[in-house]
Amino acid sequence: MTELGLYFAKKSVNRSDVSRKSGISKTRLSELANNSNTQLRVKELYLIAMAIDVDPCELLNEVCKGLKLPKE
Repeated sequence: MTELGLYFAKKSVNRSDVSRKSGISKTRLSELANNSNTQLRVKELYLIAMAIDVDPCELLNEVCKGLKLPKE
């Protein structure tokens, strides 16, 4: 499960509602939530945040919390 999938589970997000509100297909949402090789687009992140009524920055921080800059 991806960080987005974990966020959906933690917040009890209904993917059908997100799909309906955002225009992102349920299949695409499932890929984003379950497949770590699937790349989340900024537009998708923003639409998802609006659909679940959260600040896009909060969602971005949650989804990207494991990213670190490489050591120099």
